[in-house]
Amino acid sequence: MNIKVELNGEIDDAEIVALYRANEWSSAEKPERLLPALRNSHTLVTARLDGKLVGVGNAISDGHLVVYYPHMLVHPSYHGNGIGRKMMVAMQSVYRGFHQQMLSADTGAIEFYKALGFERAGKTEPMWIYSGNEH
Repeated sequence: MNIKVELNGEIDDAEIVALYRANEWSSAEKPERLLPALRNSHTLVTARLDGKLVGVGNAISDGHLVVYYPHMLVHPSYHGNGIGRKMMVAMQSVYRGFHQQMLSADTGAIEFYKALGFERAGKTEPMWIYSGNEH
């Protein structure tokens, strides 16, 4: 599988919405907010197979000390092929060595992120004000 991973590459509105819908993320129903959010991220990572978008992720950061990874999606048809790992390796080329790297992971992704070195942050509790169903 020849996956091309790119940082800060171009994204097409329709392909992003389709990928978010395939993953059943509620932000797909808010493309007028989702697309500028992705495009204005500190870093955007994409994964393509033969030109087709199969993965996307983003980072919000102060550029020096702290980074937060709010979104990391791989099309469900391509789960288990190392695409998410390749995207996180690309993100680490930017953020390795930062004092704090944070993300929220739910059940299916927890072991994936643990394998990449992430761990529960002390005794923290995830908290949010959220206006969606899932993701």
